[in-house]
Amino acid sequence: MPDIAKIAREIVAREGGFVDDPDDPGGATKHGVTIHTMRRLGLDLDRDGDVDVADVRAMTRDRAEAIFIEQYYRRTRIEVLPDVLQASVFDMYVNAGVNAVRILQRLLQEMGHEVAVDGVIGPQTEAAAHAAWRAAPDFLADAYGIARRNYYLRLADQRPASRKFARARNGGKGGWIRRAEEFITPRFHLSEADFRDRVASWG
Repeated sequence: MPDIAKIAREIVAREGGFVDDPDDPGGATKHGVTIHTMRRLGLDLDRDGDVDVADVRAMTRDRAEAIFIEQYYRRTRIEVLPDVLQASVFDMYVNAGVNAVRILQRLLQEMGHEVAVDGVIGPQTEAAAHAAWRAAPDFLADAYGIARRNYYLRLADQRPASRKFARARNGGKGGWIRRAEEFITPRFHLSEADFRDRVASWG
């Protein structure tokens, strides 16, 4: 059974402190909790009658961890997936919302399982994920991690403003790619040369 509290702490550490990047659709964010999430949950931390950037700045690590566990792990039903998937899908859900589940569902389809790509972990997705794990217990986590990496690369292909999250200023791997590869065994990491070739068309 994964140590979910530990995984949540690692996600918060990975997300970092306060940021408000105009190229990030998530808007103002602290410890990975976006202003949109805080508005949805009604988290008026300074009790001034609205949820704004000041409330984001007031977000603490402990509160962020609790939000992630309740809203992005339990409510999404990530806890019913095979243990080998939970940390990566949980991390991706914090980063990309329901797309984390859609990535998994597309992967399951590619592996021959009947599953709708709806971003919801229902009985069908749960059963397919466990069947996929039984069929390929040593590769499923890597396959999901690679699918994550490909999602980020395709997103950056389509949205030039997002490329800075996938490629570092020195031309090497950016935060998105390094984040995905934390959940992929080293033998499946892109080499620096392969990565630079993959993003060469970005200019």
